[in-house]
Amino acid sequence: MKKITLLMFVLVSVSLFSQIRRNLQKQIDSISQKRWDSASINLDSIANPKLVKLNVPFKDTIVIRDKVPVSDVTRDFPVTPYQVMQLPTPVKWFYFGQNNLVFNQSTFTNWNSGGNNNIGIIGKINYNLMYKNGKHFLDNTLKMGYGFVSGTGQAARKTEDYINLVSNYGYEFRKNYYFSAGFQFLSQFATGFNYSVTPDPTYDDRISKFFAPAYLTIGLGVSYNPNENFQIICRPVNGKFTFVMDPFLQKAGRYGLEHDGQSVKSDVGALLNVLYRIKIYENMTFTNQANFFSSYVSHPDRVVFSYNGTLDMRVNKFISAVVSLDLLYDHDQIEKLQMKQTLGIGFSYKLGLENKERDKKMIKQLIVK
Repeated sequence: MKKITLLMFVLVSVSLFSQIRRNLQKQIDSISQKRWDSASINLDSIANPKLVKLNVPFKDTIVIRDKVPVSDVTRDFPVTPYQVMQLPTPVKWFYFGQNNLVFNQSTFTNWNSGGNNNIGIIGKINYNLMYKNGKHFLDNTLKMGYGFVSGTGQAARKTEDYINLVSNYGYEFRKNYYFSAGFQFLSQFATGFNYSVTPDPTYDDRISKFFAPAYLTIGLGVSYNPNENFQIICRPVNGKFTFVMDPFLQKAGRYGLEHDGQSVKSDVGALLNVLYRIKIYENMTFTNQANFFSSYVSHPDRVVFSYNGTLDMRVNKFISAVVSLDLLYDHDQIEKLQMKQTLGIGFSYKLGLENKERDKKMIKQLIVK
């Protein structure tokens, strides 16, 4: 009996001890967990996620990047329609304008080497208006310039005088190839004299004036325009009209006139125009343009050739220097090569495609809606 009672006591004691030990372990674990939670870092960044409903409206917009070099479009005037034709934008009209004003002045007082006081001014404008619609484009260019120099004891003499209006239409029938049609009008503003022959000319010594002569060419053909700096226009059907509207200058042999009193001379032939621009440095470009015309009717062997080379050096936004060289051979005018060279440093201001902030943002993003 005593042994049974002792055995029961031992079992009860062990059971109580085990229960007490488990309760004590739970308390220890609870305290340890609290200490861990208070000291540990919350590694889960979305431990308490909050869902926010975002209303994103759908826009039917395509963003095209790196389609056209933005720097080429915004910094330089596109001398050919290539850049405008490559822009996948809803804008159809583009315009550009450049204005130049050059001053030359010299004053001498008791100058031992001698000299003549003089002042000279040259003004030039170059405006371009382009229209683009799908594969169609219309390119209109107006160039005008007039300059004179005046010295002590001499009447004012012009040093620059021209009117040049060009319009070209093209339809892209193959990549970089266009059906081309257009015209060009050339004339001058003021009366011209040959100062080497008549140093003090009178009006009766004139050799040219407005619309005497004036040239109009109209033709059909094909143009090739692989990039913004190169273009070839070939027109196998091209009419050339020479106007001499001053009766005093309507003499046989002058400007190709066939008889006295003739005011208009008509001709048909082929025309080739080549334009190529070289970018020498960031703000220095050299533009070359050559024209060839050969008549089908009179003297096909006499090719009329004209060339213009212009070196444009931009100092800053408003100051630039321009060096130009013009060559002309026209058997109807004179059987010699004509040459004119000019150098000018002055004020220059551009407007339109380059300076419109709206166009800059549009071209940079090239968003098509």
